[in-house]
Amino acid sequence: MARLLIVGGFLAAVFWVFSIVDCAVQPSTRHRGVRKPVWILIVVLIPVIGGILWFTIGRRRANEKGAIRVLAPDDDPEFLRSISKSEQDARIRRLEEELAKLEDESDDGTAPDPRP
Repeated sequence: MARLLIVGGFLAAVFWVFSIVDCAVQPSTRHRGVRKPVWILIVVLIPVIGGILWFTIGRRRANEKGAIRVLAPDDDPEFLRSISKSEQDARIRRLEEELAKLEDESDDGTAPDPRP
């Protein structure tokens, strides 16, 4: 029984420290409810329950409304609209020519020259 209490206390302390650090390093835009210093005080003064409250109520998820979301260029509709059709066609044509050249070289049985 004593081992269980020691292990439980250790896990509670690790969770408490993790909650404090997570609350402290999150930008202010990722806090819900009260301001950041108040959340830090809640987590510090109410060790395990404060951490549970922080993760369930106070921490805003990355995909929630108001959170900053970074898109890759191929997922960003603005970027895709900015590319002109002629640029896309020219790039596709160049890539197809390079692919055909590589296929011709490999059909001859000779290895392509690694030097540019």
